Amino acid sequence: MKKLVAYITTGYPDLDFTVDLALSLAESGVDTLELGIPFSDPVADGPVIEKANLYSLQNGFKVNQLFEVSQKIAPNIDTLWMGYFNPFYHKGMDLFINEAKKSGVNGFIIPDLPYEEAQLYKGDIENNGLSLIDFIAPTDTAQRIEMITKEAQKFIYLVAYAGITGSGQSESLESVIAQIRDYSQTPVYVGFGVDEKTAKEKAKGVDGVIVGSAFVKILLDESLSSIQKITKISNLAKEIKEKINE
Repeated sequence: MKKLVAYITTGYPDLDFTVDLALSLAESGVDTLELGIPFSDPVADGPVIEKANLYSLQNGFKVNQLFEVSQKIAPNIDTLWMGYFNPFYHKGMDLFINEAKKSGVNGFIIPDLPYEEAQLYKGDIENNGLSLIDFIAPTDTAQRIEMITKEAQKFIYLVAYAGITGSGQSESLESVIAQIRDYSQTPVYVGFGVDEKTAKEKAKGVDGVIVGSAFVKILLDESLSSIQKITKISNLAKEIKEKINE
């Protein structure tokens, strides 16, 4: 059974909604939840997720609220915090590690933290039973793929193309997937540009998919009530989970 990872932006439209949506996704076939930490300059994300980040910050989101909602969410679904390095640096990695353990969160995804710099923190993270997810891009050399993947834990985040999330680009991933398999048995999940139209194709040869912008687009649809948003996102999750396992 191939896995589905879902990204949602914490705190938009509000914190209670984040909890309700997360619990609904847990019942809709989502295997892992990426709780996005709102940030003013999400460099790896496209305009959809960037807008949700901005709105959450305008609503007054604070990092301690991430910790609070996670205590309600993480006991019900495998949860990772996805955020840019700035908050981790300013608040201190030790704080995030301790709060993750307290709430039951299982690790971190930090897309702007290069592999080399991540080694400064990876030991402490893993010694506390948590994972720091590693990224592979189609542009990486075989030597770099071997270096990154040989100690990867939980899953390897395969970026579907060089660019930002949600832009819908496409590149052939067969060769890079084969190279990863040469060096690692860690599951490979593909992200960037995955939605209900592309999920089946993107899932070929990998162990799961990561979906963000497709869900957040619904999150931003002001014509829908909160209940309608949750229903629509949850139904989309079910549809994608079925398609990747056809």
